[in-house]
Amino acid sequence: MKQQIKKFWKQETKKHSIIKYVLVVLIVTAYFLFSSLKFGTSKGILITIVSWSFLVMCTPIADAGFILDFPIRLITGIRMIFSEIVVWSVAIIVNIITLLVNPAIYEKTLLLRLFHHILKGKLSWAIIVLSATGTFLSVFFADELLDVSTHQQRKKFHKHLKIYMLIIFTGIIISIIILYNFLLKELGIKIPLL
Repeated sequence: MKQQIKKFWKQETKKHSIIKYVLVVLIVTAYFLFSSLKFGTSKGILITIVSWSFLVMCTPIADAGFILDFPIRLITGIRMIFSEIVVWSVAIIVNIITLLVNPAIYEKTLLLRLFHHILKGKLSWAIIVLSATGTFLSVFFADELLDVSTHQQRKKFHKHLKIYMLIIFTGIIISIIILYNFLLKELGIKIPLL
């Protein structure tokens, strides 16, 4: 594995993936440490896992799933598009169990309150479907990134870039609207519609 990482480091596309992976792991680790210090280790673990599942299910990029997808691809060679299906299944199961067993965990952080608001909202399926579309498209491109050694060789990415950007842009707009609505409710601000 160590030699494989050294080999990857020499190719610009692989180097990008390794740097992204290390950054995502550092962010999740920092979030876990913060959650553990604030809420205790057991709640910190659950808060981190449920927050991870939020990022899997409600963002149109595959950064949260990348934590599992990338090492699985390196070790087994299984394409990330297939491991992402497992990642989504785990994220959905985590939330079903948490909603049934410990729904109070969603009240611990602003991020989890927002996630709970999305899950119980009327159009929650829309943001989740949009996020799934963007995520699987980004994993499709990430697989290609690991298959080539330079960015110029990324034919799939360049062919579908406009669709991908549209999905991400739409996801960001919908997320902003939901976040705005959530924050207005949290702050008790009522804006009458004309």
